[in-house]
Amino acid sequence: MKQFIAFVKKEFIHIWRDRQTLLILLGMPIVQIVIFGFALTNEVKNAKIAILDQSKDAATASLITELASSRYFEIEKELSSYQQIETEFHKGKIKMAVVLPSRFQEDLLHFNKASVQLIADASDPNVANTLTNYATAIIMDYQKRITQDRQLPYTIHTEMRMLYNPQQKGAFNFVPGVMAMVLLLVCTMMTAITIVKEKEMGTMEIMLVSPMKPIMVVVAKAFPYLVLSLVNITSILLLSRFVLGVPINGSLFLLVVESILFTMVSLSLGLLVSTSAESQQTAMFISLVALLLPTIMLSGFMFPLENMPLPLRVVSNLIPAKWYYNIVKSVMIKGLPFQAVWKETLILAGMMVFLLVLAIRKFKIRLS
Repeated sequence: MKQFIAFVKKEFIHIWRDRQTLLILLGMPIVQIVIFGFALTNEVKNAKIAILDQSKDAATASLITELASSRYFEIEKELSSYQQIETEFHKGKIKMAVVLPSRFQEDLLHFNKASVQLIADASDPNVANTLTNYATAIIMDYQKRITQDRQLPYTIHTEMRMLYNPQQKGAFNFVPGVMAMVLLLVCTMMTAITIVKEKEMGTMEIMLVSPMKPIMVVVAKAFPYLVLSLVNITSILLLSRFVLGVPINGSLFLLVVESILFTMVSLSLGLLVSTSAESQQTAMFISLVALLLPTIMLSGFMFPLENMPLPLRVVSNLIPAKWYYNIVKSVMIKGLPFQAVWKETLILAGMMVFLLVLAIRKFKIRLS
């Protein structure tokens, strides 16, 4: 046990002396969770729009006020003719134009109906679709308020309820995914270069002639990064809660335990890369390139897995981030207990054991 503690202490000293590595370990997760948490969002706020009010009555004024007072729209310009709409789009200053026809209020009062035209810049179809949905919801809310108790013929009322994320904030979806990506990449990248670094520095011979068993050498290499990962998990959860406003609706203890389990999977994967690679450059390439794209594309937080072909859906089951993403979403966002995530937990535990055993078996006790 004293030898194991000595090896762990040696690793801590190496990390502490290498300030750049320490900065990456503790600083990069904070930077990534803040940047990705604010940048990766499907929400559109303060979109600049133009208004063409051809009626200029009390009803259109009230509707324009409704649009301007929402957090989604900012009125850039009020137009005077229909021909100005395309000119404003060409300038790139607006994302959408709202056209209110003449006799708007009169049509509402006498015919119980009026039309509103929404013209969006569909060069970015996702943004255009989102903005038109926002505007339609505001207009429908305005219509519901002015009709009050008046029952129009054949009126169908649709009531919607959004569970777990009533305001439909993008952070609720992206924060669990970013947590998985940050922990996987940082833990894997740091441990991927540990054993390779010993080989390149020529200190591996000293480790091999020590009385320590290979399994203890490998575990001692990963242990300091596990401790530092606990600091990263704490900082990520604090930033998610108090900076990004994502609540922890479930058990905090369960969320931390699951995060530690996922960290151990990432460390085991990094050790496997480290024992297989022949140079630090190769280890870094594998841990960054070979893991970054699958984590982003096949974990489910950027693109729905249901839309992918069957072969890709099968391959996604091999991505640890997919299972951790489902766990965080279930515990952190939905507030579900362990009974709802036991299958994902069992899969991550199996991955950890498999990767760790494979890394130990590939650890060479003799240098060729």
